[in-house]
Amino acid sequence: MAAAATAHLALDGSGVDGSLFTSVTDFARDTKWLNTPMEVWTNLGLGVFAILMIAGWWTARRRDPRAMTVALAAPVAVLTAFAVAEVVKKLVAEVRPCRSMPHAYLVDTCPAPSDYAFPSGHATVAAATVAALFLLDRRLSAVAAVFALLEGFSRVYVGAHYPHDVLGSAAVALPVAFLVSSALARWATPLVGSLSHGALRPLLTTRLVATTAPAP
Repeated sequence: MAAAATAHLALDGSGVDGSLFTSVTDFARDTKWLNTPMEVWTNLGLGVFAILMIAGWWTARRRDPRAMTVALAAPVAVLTAFAVAEVVKKLVAEVRPCRSMPHAYLVDTCPAPSDYAFPSGHATVAAATVAALFLLDRRLSAVAAVFALLEGFSRVYVGAHYPHDVLGSAAVALPVAFLVSSALARWATPLVGSLSHGALRPLLTTRLVATTAPAP
């Protein structure tokens, strides 16, 4: 009874872009050979964004303390954006398309009624990674953007989200992650620089620390 009431009170997003959603899910129905790869990617593909952040940290070890600070800030920025998106999700309370449009072709299983749709958590992580890496390495950010587009499309393809859920994720994640990364780069760089001379040095830099030769 409580679940039914929750579903009844939640917003119905099908009026926003339900026709576009069904166009994508109809494509999924016509490409069943692609269903399993897309379903695997939509969940396990998030690991690619973790790998890209690790790659950013690895390359930052050869750069200055600010670059390392931005690299370390990336997961913090992504988690912050995800937390903000979860708050928005609870406030908006948009019911999943599998409940608003149950006759659409769905690859993914329908989650609990309390698991709302707007914005997409998966797409939030993807978009936040793009923004978090932008200040560190534009090439890594561009690679992340390509995978983020695929992640966003996959969320609609499997029937988990409407297109506007994915766009909403980008609208939330991009500015939040960018601002968090920028703020930490400004505030925490001196701390990272000082830690680079201590026991954590192998994790933070590969650069040689200049030393002053003793007087003869």
